[in-house]
Amino acid sequence: MSRLATQRVANGRRAHIVGWGMAVPERVLNNHDLSTMVDTSDEWIRQRTGIVERHIVGDGETTFSLALRAAQSALEVANLDPAQLDLVVVATVTPEYYFPATACLLQDALGAEHAAAFDLSAGCSGFVYALSVAADLIAAGGYKHCLVVGAETLSRITDWTDRNTCVLFGDGAGAVILEANGAPGGILSSVLGADGSGKDLLIVPAGGSAQPANAETVQARQHTVQMDGRQVFRFATRIMPEASRRVLSRAGLTVQDISLVIPHQANDRILQAAARSLGIEEERMYSNLSRYGNTSSASIPIALCEAIERGLVKRDAVLLLTGFGAGLTWAATVLRWSLPLPVPVPPRRMTFWRNLRYRWVQLRSRWRQFWRQVDSRLFQILYDREGRRKR
Repeated sequence: MSRLATQRVANGRRAHIVGWGMAVPERVLNNHDLSTMVDTSDEWIRQRTGIVERHIVGDGETTFSLALRAAQSALEVANLDPAQLDLVVVATVTPEYYFPATACLLQDALGAEHAAAFDLSAGCSGFVYALSVAADLIAAGGYKHCLVVGAETLSRITDWTDRNTCVLFGDGAGAVILEANGAPGGILSSVLGADGSGKDLLIVPAGGSAQPANAETVQARQHTVQMDGRQVFRFATRIMPEASRRVLSRAGLTVQDISLVIPHQANDRILQAAARSLGIEEERMYSNLSRYGNTSSASIPIALCEAIERGLVKRDAVLLLTGFGAGLTWAATVLRWSLPLPVPVPPRRMTFWRNLRYRWVQLRSRWRQFWRQVDSRLFQILYDREGRRKR
């Protein structure tokens, strides 16, 4: 057993998923719609990707707004007061801003006043990366409740004139609540990896310090996803089964012990190749790719939420979450489900008070912003530039 897995057992504290939620935009863009935008067809997209439609954000919808909806749903399932959260992690490659972190915006909107917050960027592997980090912090004893979110608005960085990439991506968010618990089960082991030599295979070239935004980079569409699809396919079909076997070995399990695989939803051919390599029937490989497309770090938590709601996850089930992404990165986590299902629906009065609290939190946040402006103005009136009191 690896040092990582041993630590989670030795401390008697494992991270258990006790809440989950997802959010997708209302607008749906199907393959027929895309055929009017670029030189493609429904048949061409289905045969090469398995995707039929994807959800795309509209005006006023952002990575943060999707993350907030998913997080609120997860907290409701867990019946947890946001003030009890110790940590908020958002995995995303499409943050609200360069800074501050989207996780900080989420922490404020939820009223998670005692929580630390940060974003994590690991491409489509991001959610499993974040899950592993949060689980290790719980195992170390410093945290009890962690909110882990995968949220993306990939449509904002998609080149809608490039048929090789625009047919792939969609928007959405998924979230889970992790809770420290000494009971059997929970997250058993994780495997994380990276190979930066593949950085150019999946990249948004401009907008960072290497190529700051200017008229030329915008005109050349360098702020959109660029991908070498063939090389990414070869990488994915090799690394997903490899990482899956390693994480199972760390947990002392085999492929036969898996109840359900929840992979990153990238391409139907990749999922089929991974299933064949692992020797897993397609019934044990969950896929919702046809309805959402590739939502990057949001794909695994969205798929997990759907699998739970469809009754595919039972108590004591062994789940394998595995993915790959830009970087290049890869990640896999194996967990034993410990929560009885279905979860009781909270009473209406609890939902009412929770919604009321969110409104109060929003007002409090606006008041704090206003007071900071007043305080700044008062300081300018009362003190000079050296910080000395004016006479």
